[in-house]
Amino acid sequence: MSEPKWNLKSGDFLSLVVLLVGAFIVLLPLFVVFLTSFTPTGATPENVSQNNWSLANYHIAWQQGKFLLAFANSTLVAIAVTAFQIVTSALAGYALARLKFRGRQALLLVVLATLVIPFQLLVIPIFLVLKWGHLINTYWALILPTAVNGFGIFLLRQYFQTIPVELEEAAAIDGANRLQILWWVMLPLARPALVTLFLFTFIGEWNDLFKPLVFTTRPELRTVQLALAEFQEQFTNNWPLMMAAVTIATVPVMVLFMIGQRQFIQGIATTGIKN
Repeated sequence: MSEPKWNLKSGDFLSLVVLLVGAFIVLLPLFVVFLTSFTPTGATPENVSQNNWSLANYHIAWQQGKFLLAFANSTLVAIAVTAFQIVTSALAGYALARLKFRGRQALLLVVLATLVIPFQLLVIPIFLVLKWGHLINTYWALILPTAVNGFGIFLLRQYFQTIPVELEEAAAIDGANRLQILWWVMLPLARPALVTLFLFTFIGEWNDLFKPLVFTTRPELRTVQLALAEFQEQFTNNWPLMMAAVTIATVPVMVLFMIGQRQFIQGIATTGIKN
C-alpha cells in the first residue's frame, strides 16, 4: 500500500508558513500569561523549577477578586443582551431581506449608519434616559443600551438573502404565515449566522468594561471586567496573581469560541453571498 504523497505548491507552502508564524505571534503572549500564572509569588524565571509550579495563585485570585459574583453578573448580562439581539436582529433582518415596503433601502442605510457611531458618543443621552427611567444601578442599565445592534441586523439580513425564496413560497402554500416561516424555515437554515451573532455578542458583553463603569456603582453589580480592573489596581506588582486573574476571566470565552468556531467560520464565509 503506497503512502500518501504531499504535494504542496510554492504558494500553498508560503501561505502555510505565514499562517504558522501568525499563529505563533498570537499564541505566544497567551502562553506567557498562562505560564506566569503558575509561577509562585516572588519567584523569577531563573529560580523556577518544575517542582514549584503552583495553583495557589488561582485560589487567591478567585477569593480576593470575588469572581464568583462577577461571573454570575457577566453571564446574566451577556445572555440577556445576546437573547435580545438575536430576537431583534432576526425580526428586523428578515423584514429588510424579504418584505417589500416603502423606505426599506433608506432604513437599511440608517441601520448601517449606526455601525460608525461609537457607543461612547451616545453615553450621555443613554445615561439621561436610564436616569429618567430610574434604571441606573440596575441590571437593565447593563442590558438595554445594547439590546439592539445594527451589526446583527445587517448580518442576518445578508444571510437571509442567501436562502432560496422557493422554500418560503412552499411554506406559504402550506398555510404558514410570516412569523411561522421565519421560525420554522429561515432560522434553522440561518444557524451559522445565529451562532456567529451569539459569539460576537456574548464575547463583546463579557469583555465590556465601559457600561458597568458608567452605569453602575453598586458592588453587587460588578461584572468580570470591572472586578478584573479593580483586582489589577490592588495587586499591581504581583504579576503571577494578576496573570491568574486574567486567565480566569479569559478561559470561559475561549472555550465558548472553540465550541462554536466551525459554525462561526461558516457563518462569516457564507454571509454576503446572494443566490
